[in-house]
This record gives sequence, C-alpha cells and structure tokens, in this order.
Amino acid sequence: MGVLEDWGITAEELSAILMERPSLRGLLVGYLAEYKLQRSVFSDARIHKLIRHDDHNRKRPADFSFEYRGRKFTVEVKSLQSGSVRKLNGSYEGRCQVDASDRRSFTLPDGSTVDTTCLLAGQFDILAVSLFEFRQKWEYAFISNDNLPRSTYSKYSDYQRRHLLSTTVKLKWPLERPFHSTPFTLLEELRHTKPNGA
Repeated sequence: MGVLEDWGITAEELSAILMERPSLRGLLVGYLAEYKLQRSVFSDARIHKLIRHDDHNRKRPADFSFEYRGRKFTVEVKSLQSGSVRKLNGSYEGRCQVDASDRRSFTLPDGSTVDTTCLLAGQFDILAVSLFEFRQKWEYAFISNDNLPRSTYSKYSDYQRRHLLSTTVKLKWPLERPFHSTPFTLLEELRHTKPNGA
C-alpha cells in the first residue's frame, strides 16, 4: 500500500491541502528537490560514496557528501521561493533563501563567535538550487561557495560579513555565470583549488 492509502486520502485531497498551505508545499518541494537531484545528477557514474546527511545533524553542514575523482565534496540544496519568480520576455528571475532553519552560534577563524541564521562561507563546497518554480521542470543551478554573495547586514562587523553568506541569492534563467547547469565544471575547478575536498 502507498502513503495515500495509509492516510485514507486521495491524490486530489492531498493536492488541495498542499495548495492551501504554502509552507507545507514549500517543505515538500524542498525534499523532492533533494530526491530528484539524487536520482538524476548524483546518479552519474562519476559520483561515488554519496551520503545524504540527517537534517538535524549540525555536525554535517550540508545535505549531501560524495567523492569525485578521489576527493570529497559537499553540496547544500535549496529551492527558489515561488513568490519571488518573475517572467520577463521568455526569461525568468527569482530568489532562493540560503540560511539555516534556526539561529546557531558559529566560531569564526579569528576565534570570535557569532549567533546567526546565516550559513558560513566555506561551510559546504557547492550550492545546488532547484529551478522547478521557473519552468515546472526539475532543473538545477550550481554555484561554488566561493562565489556566493556575503552578508551585508549592518549589525555584523566587516570581518563577520566576510565570513557569513547572504541569506538571499538571486538567479536568472537562462543561467548566467557564476551559475552552472551541472556541477562537474565546478567539481573540476574545486578538485584543483581544494585538493583535500570539503
């Protein structure tokens, strides 16, 4: 039996519930984005020892880790915010939220600590953004952590802002650099610039 039979609801009822509750729909789309990414891109023969990390394990600051050509890498997966998507003459633009689900304390390289919902620069290797909300297709944009914008929040010091990622990232379709439609160009670059992996 499937989950709908277990719950005693129809596909139409589930669709109605998801449409009425955007936060629930967003949560489900996020997990689907991870699942589809794992089944498509990460099923490539060049990817080895793929591990999906526990969402609640803060010692694992990424959604996936894997090996590529003998090096270990980590990927954080996010999705476009449906309310941010705009269609402009056949192209699209939107934003994704890149932050933690709750506030946490981080120790920065100088030994100081900061309490924030921001993610750290260097906390993972690659950000994968689900572009489903653009064209209703399971397409992704990939960007190196090094190329993600840093926080501009005025209450952080200059030093803190250099080490904290912006909580919002803008994207366009067709993709523009520094975004890529596959992770493999980035993995080749990282393999040479970060030989020890994540």
